[in-house]
Amino acid sequence: MTDDEYTLLVDEHYASLYRFALSLARNASDACDLTQQTFYIWATRGSALRDGAKAKSWLFTTLYREYLRTRRRDERHSSIEETPEDAEALVEPGPDLVARIDAGVLMDALSRIEEAFRVPLVLFYLEALSYREIAEALGVPVGTVMSRLSRAKGLLRAALAALKGAGEVLPFESEEGRKSMP
Repeated sequence: MTDDEYTLLVDEHYASLYRFALSLARNASDACDLTQQTFYIWATRGSALRDGAKAKSWLFTTLYREYLRTRRRDERHSSIEETPEDAEALVEPGPDLVARIDAGVLMDALSRIEEAFRVPLVLFYLEALSYREIAEALGVPVGTVMSRLSRAKGLLRAALAALKGAGEVLPFESEEGRKSMP
């Protein structure tokens, strides 16, 4: 693989791999490390892949396996709650503040879902992988992916409802709509 081809591959898949890593690791530095490690592994072993069309699936599978290896090694879980208490002061108000709040609520709800259900949900809806690609990445049958996705959607609805019950404004409702609800 030439340097230009490698650069093109990184440009094409970096953002989606980083988002997936962030959904797994739940903190930016670990997500960055996982993403970089995945591309390092591609640089050293990616040439063994015979079908270049499967590069995306290979990258996601490799990232997930690296996450599992790292988690087993460290025997720890990073969490969103590890952010400093004054982290809200670091957020600069701006025109996209609402979008960031909505994304934050969604990430909070996703973090409340068990990993076995969260991972297929993120891969399917946020990273647009097929059932088969998810099954290959996770090493489970396609039927298991489908049932986990079904269950994950229910768990996500419950997590969003719990956040709503806690008084947070959810991405799909306005302050006025919330006031008129029982």
